[in-house]
Amino acid sequence: MLDIRQMAALAAVLEEQSFDKAAQKLHITQSAISQRLKQLEDKLGQTLVIRSNPIQATPAGQQVLKYFHQVSMLENELLRELSPQDDVGFTRVPIGINADSLQTWFLDALKPLLSEQKLLLDMKQDDQEQTHHLLRTGEVIGCITSSPTPMQGCSCIPLGVMSYRCLASPAFIAQYFPDGVNAKGFKQAPAAEFNNKDELQNRYLKSFFDIEPGDYPRHRVPSSDPYFQMIIRGFAYGMIPDQQSQPLLSQGQVVELTPGRYLAIPLYWHVWNLKSTHIQHLTQTLIQVASQTLDPFDQHPILIHPES
Repeated sequence: MLDIRQMAALAAVLEEQSFDKAAQKLHITQSAISQRLKQLEDKLGQTLVIRSNPIQATPAGQQVLKYFHQVSMLENELLRELSPQDDVGFTRVPIGINADSLQTWFLDALKPLLSEQKLLLDMKQDDQEQTHHLLRTGEVIGCITSSPTPMQGCSCIPLGVMSYRCLASPAFIAQYFPDGVNAKGFKQAPAAEFNNKDELQNRYLKSFFDIEPGDYPRHRVPSSDPYFQMIIRGFAYGMIPDQQSQPLLSQGQVVELTPGRYLAIPLYWHVWNLKSTHIQHLTQTLIQVASQTLDPFDQHPILIHPES
């Protein structure tokens, strides 16, 4: 059997991105961290960690990390069942989530979740098209993603749809689209995007104006509030979900550039097929809260709705 302490050392190094911080987390010395990791690698006969910047898990390391998270969660639940009178502490639950879900509906799911269970959420934020990778590498137990394709050993559960519309301030539109909204204007007007993984602007311009990703200027703003401010203050246009755009539209701070033309982004919850009460409760809560906030799939029939 694999040594749980050695696997904990591996997980701490990958999560903290530092041998020193991993040692502090586990209350042992840095040399003990290195020794436990080496013992685990020797036992398996494989390198588990690439000592680069950032520190990365090898494919074998990813499998061990995933196994460690599963074992830790099940062990914690077993201890609670066998000794309900004892305080076994919190259970850490790493989740991959996209920024817009985190900014809008996800936090509403936390009150019923955290009030009933002793969980510590480790939310790893990435674009909705990238969070799938976090699940594949074993970094998270579940993720919210736009991909409908389930991974081996995981379930894919549809949550709903976020609709994104292209918005800009009235002054911005007057400056860059004096003759109406058209491809020529978009090739000259600066867009706002979160980072190089943000594909919303690319998809919108390609779908409706046949503009390629390299054919328009853009600002990169890796934070939600400054991103909105760039648009509100007339520095850029950008894609904003309906859940966040309604107050801005009603106050006249922004205008929709192409009414009726929007991007419908489906969201799915991918999670391990593990008989865990924590996972079951988390999944049920996410489904319930998402159904109250997101559009149902039948409003966007072109989207893929997998069998749950």
